[in-house]
Amino acid sequence: MSDDPQRTAIVEAARAYFESRPQPAFVPGETYIPPSGKVMDGADCAHLIDASLDMWLTAGRYAEQFERELAERFGRRHSKLTVSGSAANLLAFATLTSWKRGPKAIKPGDEVITVAAGFPTTITPIVQYGCIPVFVDVDIATHNVDVDALEAAITDKTRAVMIAHSLGNPFDVVRVAEICRKHDLLLVEDCCDAFGATANGQNVGTFGDIATLSFYPAHHITMGEGGAVLMDSPLLAKVTESFRDWGRDCYCAPGKDNTCNKRFGWRLGDLPQGYDHKYTYSHIGYNLKVSDMQAALGVSQLHKLDHFIARRRENFAGLERRLRAAGLDRYYHLPEATPNTDPSWFGYLMTVRDGSGLVRNQVTRALEDRKVGTRLLFAGNIIRQPAFKDVEYRVHGSLANTDKIMEDAFWLGVWPGIDEPRLDYMVETLADITRALIAGRDPVPSLSAA
Repeated sequence: MSDDPQRTAIVEAARAYFESRPQPAFVPGETYIPPSGKVMDGADCAHLIDASLDMWLTAGRYAEQFERELAERFGRRHSKLTVSGSAANLLAFATLTSWKRGPKAIKPGDEVITVAAGFPTTITPIVQYGCIPVFVDVDIATHNVDVDALEAAITDKTRAVMIAHSLGNPFDVVRVAEICRKHDLLLVEDCCDAFGATANGQNVGTFGDIATLSFYPAHHITMGEGGAVLMDSPLLAKVTESFRDWGRDCYCAPGKDNTCNKRFGWRLGDLPQGYDHKYTYSHIGYNLKVSDMQAALGVSQLHKLDHFIARRRENFAGLERRLRAAGLDRYYHLPEATPNTDPSWFGYLMTVRDGSGLVRNQVTRALEDRKVGTRLLFAGNIIRQPAFKDVEYRVHGSLANTDKIMEDAFWLGVWPGIDEPRLDYMVETLADITRALIAGRDPVPSLSAA
């Protein structure tokens, strides 16, 4: 923050205004409980206003600070900010296709092993770069990849594994990383839902070659829209930055020139000797850069990450305790942490048990009618989605559990804005709906009567 008294007064007034805003009381049955959301405070507002007063509208001092602090907190040497977690996945995969990686570059036609149960943009970069996604099943307990199936799916065409840690619960990344080393495969860890989770005491996102994060408001911290790609390799960091910044070869920060001290001394491609390095392009790239105002919000939110993770774990445990006490584990598979991990939970996934007599859509519609927000495990089985109708892919083995999740799973929120009264209402409501449906009664009679 600045030492300018006038600027300080503006920033502090913004902080005070934000903190003085009244917070509406929770009214059970009337106040909607969203499954995800952001938690903001006066410090976030102050950072945002401070950055806006610079009128430096592209990446600047806050972006530099956030990238540095983010890499340190995540446990990697480099981080590159971008506009979303989906863009981060795109950049991460694009980086692995770069000609600068020589014979190790991923090429069209190569196979990449992944899972069909999850968010589409973990998979779409594989397709967009002309590679073949190979889908394997997940298990019901952890809703993560079946590692035996993953290893069995490897062929001489396999070049990489790209999988998300599902809803903050790590997949068995220790074993997957060992398999990747054994078979000389690249590993991309999508950590968008799992910032702060660990496996064997090590941060997820530090086992593979490259990792991604999302800072959408639903995620562990937010910068509004935003994401990041993280890695240890200086080459991968430079290539990611190139793809992000129009595909240029130059790596000067915005507003800077001649960082390499040979701006007019390069000879690249078929360009003339000395062609301006600022306008030399080494990749077919994008413009996926952030503003400094977004980064300022990220800097502030990162300071609260440990608290947010702790609250998510507390809410997960609170749901678990209440659901079991209500006997609802008879009707739903409750989620389990992957062995030897400490999840950083994004949501609480439940799957209707076979033979329970329940229909998932009846449960979720009733929950929504009674102001309890729900979500599915994103795309369900991605190959059933209309976007994948004409996509070339391969399925190894059965996707029976993936289909089960598509048909019968849903999740409830654990984000830090959920408190004890909300947890009580969520579970009491689910229990009442479950009993009503089992008994053949309408779970929302008052709404039906209206």
